[in-house]
Amino acid sequence: MSNKKAGEIIFYQEKAVAPLKLIAMQSCRELGEKINRHLVGWAANSDRPVDTFLVEAECPRFASGDAKGIIRSSIRGDDLYIMVDVGNYSCTYKMFGRENAMSPDDHFQDLKRIIQAAGGKAHRINVIMPMLYGGRQHRRSYRESLDCAVALQELWNMGVSNFVTFDAHDSRVQNAVPLMGFDNVIPYYQVLKALFNNKPDIKPDCDHLMVVSPDEGAMSRNMFYASVLGVDLGMFYKRRDYSVIINGRNPIVAHEYLGNPVEGKDVFIADDIISSGESMLDIAYELKKRKARNIYAYATYAIFTAGLESFDKAYEEGVISGVFGTNLTYRSEALKNREWFYEVDVSKYIAYFIAALNHDVSVSTIIDPRQKIENLLKRFG
Repeated sequence: MSNKKAGEIIFYQEKAVAPLKLIAMQSCRELGEKINRHLVGWAANSDRPVDTFLVEAECPRFASGDAKGIIRSSIRGDDLYIMVDVGNYSCTYKMFGRENAMSPDDHFQDLKRIIQAAGGKAHRINVIMPMLYGGRQHRRSYRESLDCAVALQELWNMGVSNFVTFDAHDSRVQNAVPLMGFDNVIPYYQVLKALFNNKPDIKPDCDHLMVVSPDEGAMSRNMFYASVLGVDLGMFYKRRDYSVIINGRNPIVAHEYLGNPVEGKDVFIADDIISSGESMLDIAYELKKRKARNIYAYATYAIFTAGLESFDKAYEEGVISGVFGTNLTYRSEALKNREWFYEVDVSKYIAYFIAALNHDVSVSTIIDPRQKIENLLKRFG
């Protein structure tokens, strides 16, 4: 049994809360199928092998745009896990003959439809929403809506027991639902594994590598990377013009750097999201002015709302040496085919999480990244 993987040990040793069932909404079918393969593989070596944990479900639309949720098999008494990617803009539907791209609002409504379709028959309902709906509108600055908090309260009122998200913009939003299980997961190990596997010439020591936080909001994740790698940490401070609002935010006037010199060093920058990418590129150009060697950017959600051309140019000019992003949200084929983009696969990590929750096992003992990162650093010297 010592040769078994963590997921196999869970299935082998522990008794499940209830039979596990997984619904991957249209928005994250690819990721759901990968997770299902891991779970089926672990279960195959237990006393209760399963062909698939996936349950077929859909939300068809009428010509008027109205929709309904349908679950096509029984989920009575099951521990049901529903996965949805609210950031997947490639999903479309027809309304009055016109093709519409699904917005985060549409995806969230479909999630609620599937919960309704379960009709209270599942033993327990768990939601896995990698990109947190409304997560960027997590606090009130003016007379504004609090979309994320209200959405979480809706799910709690609908009977959701556990909610799992990844790298939330501000995980304190969970205070809106203090009695619901809320896990905010950051795939530290998976990111470093992808970085060292794709860039094996990186030397993780103070003389050759440095971690830089793109702003004060990203300090905690970058502090973790710097501490486990044993390297220096710097940061940028975003000076904003608070008298104006453009595209829903106060524009950045300048990036001010605080920290040790980066000259001659590789630099790793981690953030939760690359949206337009303007801020990340500004920082990269500033670091190049300070004679940084190679600059590697990472974002849990690399969505590139303003296109890829500016990053193509930065790569050609040698400003950016690589961009890493997870498969937790939709990535266009154009992005996946870019020479400078490297994908971080998080499917196995989520499968561990589901297996642990389904068997009522402490999650931290299974997915604590520190030992794995230590072993990774030993392997890469």
